[in-house]
Amino acid sequence: MVPAHGQPPAVLTDAEVLIVLGGLPGTGKSTLAVRLAEALGALHLRIDTIEQAMRDAGQNVEGPEGYLVARALAGENLRLGMRVIIDAVNPIAYTRDLWRGLAAETSTRLVEIELVCNDVEEHRRRVEARVVDIDGLRLPTWQEVLDREYEPWRTAEVVDTAGATIEDTFVKLLEHCDSSKGD
Repeated sequence: MVPAHGQPPAVLTDAEVLIVLGGLPGTGKSTLAVRLAEALGALHLRIDTIEQAMRDAGQNVEGPEGYLVARALAGENLRLGMRVIIDAVNPIAYTRDLWRGLAAETSTRLVEIELVCNDVEEHRRRVEARVVDIDGLRLPTWQEVLDREYEPWRTAEVVDTAGATIEDTFVKLLEHCDSSKGD
């Protein structure tokens, strides 16, 4: 498979790996998750897509339902020897623990990466400029991003996307995925 966007082949050699990209809306999770999925030949599970499909089916989504669906799908695919990328805010310890537990159950290497944008004005511009790419999805306002419950994430590698190009951040993520093998 030829990687998209002309990037070099991924350095990741193990098949079963669970890569969890988390962070507030507007930090670059989905853009980078798609790039990683293309480069690694990985399954991309986006919580926004799952939750919107559930809403479209008439389900009330107010808790961890979308995360639980993603966990089940990720588990099936990890057991098949796939690489899986989770694209979710992962705002609280409970959601983060879902992935740690899954990695342990499937004997899969876990890579946790928290994306942040430490330039408040840039982050706000990103949130306000986002375009809906999932039919029916309502994007959060800047105030909703600020008001969102978000607990400190102590086990993830933090990558600041402020002032960085997508390509530069993508390379950092690939390097982190490769360097975390000994963890």
